[in-house]
Amino acid sequence: MRWHPKGYGGERRDPEQVKREGWQEQGVLAVSADDDRLTWPERELVRQLCEKLYGPRPTEVEARHG
Repeated sequence: MRWHPKGYGGERRDPEQVKREGWQEQGVLAVSADDDRLTWPERELVRQLCEKLYGPRPTEVEARHG
């Protein structure tokens, strides 16, 4: 029998499961601004929120000033 500390060994969780549990357990949202499950207004809202909190993505800064 092998013992592994939590988070080591065993089965790797699906990224969507990690995101779901992060939201449900800690109120943390991890979403891609390009997620096809979102409508255009929803993706735009995500982009605007992220820019407000963290600033524009480097590729968007170059595109706007290039």
